[in-house]
Amino acid sequence: MAKLLVLYKKPADTAAFDSYYFTTHVPIAKKIVGLRGYAVSSGPVNSLGGESPYHLVAALSFDSMEALQQALASPEGAAAAADVANFAQAGVDMFMFDTKEV
Repeated sequence: MAKLLVLYKKPADTAAFDSYYFTTHVPIAKKIVGLRGYAVSSGPVNSLGGESPYHLVAALSFDSMEALQQALASPEGAAAAADVANFAQAGVDMFMFDTKEV
């Protein structure tokens, strides 16, 4: 399974971020072709050393890296990527990787 891990940095207005993210962005992102799972952090995002620069973490699951890349290239993936600029002014870090059970 492949994952897209999205780390959203702390916005100036967390309530406005959360409202937009859950009412507008999530429905857009859930239309991405091949999306198998969508989980988000609940509560503060901390590092092992304490506070982190992140407000929210999203983990999107796909069948394979090829499926993830195709999803991002789809019109739905492009729409979700374009929407990030509407609410994530503080910045965002994105990581893609394959996973395996150990």
